Amino acid sequence: MSDILFNYLNRRLQEAEGKSITPSKEPGPVVTISRQSGCSARRLTERLVEELNRKRQKHKEEKEWDYINKELLEKAARELDVKPSEIAYVFKYQERNALGDIFASYANKYYKSDRKIRKTIADVIRSIASEGNIIIVGRAGVVLTKDIMKSLHISLEAPLEWRSLMISERYDLSFAEARKSVIEMDKKRQRFRESFEGRNTDYTWFDVTFNRMSLTENEIIEAIIRMMETKKLI
Repeated sequence: MSDILFNYLNRRLQEAEGKSITPSKEPGPVVTISRQSGCSARRLTERLVEELNRKRQKHKEEKEWDYINKELLEKAARELDVKPSEIAYVFKYQERNALGDIFASYANKYYKSDRKIRKTIADVIRSIASEGNIIIVGRAGVVLTKDIMKSLHISLEAPLEWRSLMISERYDLSFAEARKSVIEMDKKRQRFRESFEGRNTDYTWFDVTFNRMSLTENEIIEAIIRMMETKKLI
């Protein structure tokens, strides 16, 4: 994943210096994976990347597949020339007070507005997705890349009670505490997507939804790969 950051920053440096960059013929392919709270995606994504790269080697394709999640915070912070902690609130699905936003802008000459931060995050995601062979986990990926033709957008869901049980076991919480946490996190993630595109928009729709309670990781991965082959993403 460090290569993704290096390539992105290198390209931005070339653009700043006015050097020409040969654009790709078509952006993508990109896969986005969204998930409800309690539907773990990390191990599934890592295994999907491994399988895609085995297929890549078999067909002698040059560019490896990779995935990106929390690394987006570091990329956006570098682009804005601020500390990651200063924009972490966005990735924690928090909002900044509008009045405080105004006062802070006068108090700190290095201050970045909430609008500027979110636009930069969107630009980073779009740029990485356009390079292709990337899986974006969360971070409103479906909203920001839905118009890319070579794309597949996946949602991992499950019944509330099952997800609450998973969170309860994972974090040693009571079932009631876990259930409350799951509901609140789902709301925050929905607001996060809406902050980039707006409410009730078609761009928040997914291509396919998998039930994490009833389907195994192997079954989901196999289905994703078949769909990617059908859509000629691999």
